[in-house]
Amino acid sequence: MEITLNGYYTLILATLVLLLGRFLVKKIKFLEDFNIPEPVAGGLVAAAIVYALNLIWGYTFSFNQALQTATMLMFFASIGLSADFGRLKAGGSPLLIFTIVVSVFIILQDVVGVAMASALGLDPLLGLVTGSIALTGGHGTAGAWGVVLEEQYGVVGATTLGIAVATYGLVAGGLVGGPVARRLINKMGLKPTPVNPNPSEVEKLAGKQSLYSTKHTEDDDHRHEEMFEKPDNIRLITASSTIESLALFAGALAFADLMTIVAQGTAFELPTFVWALAGGVIIRNALTMVFNFDMFDRAIDVIGNASLSLFLAMALLSLKLWELTDLAGPVLIILLVQTAVMIGYAYFVTFRIMGKDYDAAVLAAGHSGFGMGATPTAIANMQAVTDRYLPSPKAFLIVPMVGAFFVDIVNATILQIFTKIPF
Repeated sequence: MEITLNGYYTLILATLVLLLGRFLVKKIKFLEDFNIPEPVAGGLVAAAIVYALNLIWGYTFSFNQALQTATMLMFFASIGLSADFGRLKAGGSPLLIFTIVVSVFIILQDVVGVAMASALGLDPLLGLVTGSIALTGGHGTAGAWGVVLEEQYGVVGATTLGIAVATYGLVAGGLVGGPVARRLINKMGLKPTPVNPNPSEVEKLAGKQSLYSTKHTEDDDHRHEEMFEKPDNIRLITASSTIESLALFAGALAFADLMTIVAQGTAFELPTFVWALAGGVIIRNALTMVFNFDMFDRAIDVIGNASLSLFLAMALLSLKLWELTDLAGPVLIILLVQTAVMIGYAYFVTFRIMGKDYDAAVLAAGHSGFGMGATPTAIANMQAVTDRYLPSPKAFLIVPMVGAFFVDIVNATILQIFTKIPF
């Protein structure tokens, strides 16, 4: 028996899922420690309830797809509207090098996923889901590409699998980042910072800070807060700034809708959400570089975060967990291999190419975070390392910029190429 819910009831249930997730994250330490997003925490409980209703009484639910699609497009438009290429100058060559390192890893992650899926008798496209779609991409990308793979390529259970893999990635990314960095730092002979150092230890620490170019100032903490704003941070936003930002979102979505129609059947045919991201990038950089327009990033962040939360809640409500029963074993094998690949790449490649110093070790911890999970996981990894050893302003400048939006642009491009390969 199928129960269909219109947009109003879909929105009500989605907000209830978010409230449940907030409650669970506050009450369960594991969820808080591993930065499990509130929509995921509440959504997985809701998905389990839907699964139980299907298993016991045969109920299935159909939710409003137009609302889910709109929030998904709003989220990807927010990534594009935040992608200020002028910030590349601030990051300098290390930012560019780190972006290249991450891009190569995305290709490796997809190659491993596709190869393992083929070897285990699965659809190779499911290898992309257990690759950069859900791991580097996270829950938002997993939900978006899941819909594309199901509707355009007939891959059953892609969305459900993507959400499950992305959740695994959050936990795994939080577990492996710290140990990788500690191993690298111990090889350099750097000791943890004493809680109450004596004067001679202060002089030694000052020398090490100078050696690694990580001198800590009072502005560092403020800069870290500005560079990565958590979704629940308070932001002063006016009605006029919200309207201006919504106009930018509307422009990005209109561009996405137009280009989806124009590019259909051509070599430039892309999923609509990729065009939404591209539209945001074009609008952002055209306004700032050509017209010197002052973008209100806080409003963009709030709208983007709210859209992502609602999209994830609705996507998780729509999960069909019964579609994963036959995939559990092979997928777990692939994920364990992907975890080992992430550890090896961060240890032997990211660390070495980024300079083989303390900052490089912290960057390796950050890469482990968003290479398997998401940017909040990367920040948590780096904070755990710098709290124990030394500050690393360089890492806290580079990782949020790459993890927050540059990696999504690169990932979308690489995935588009992979989906065109005839496996």
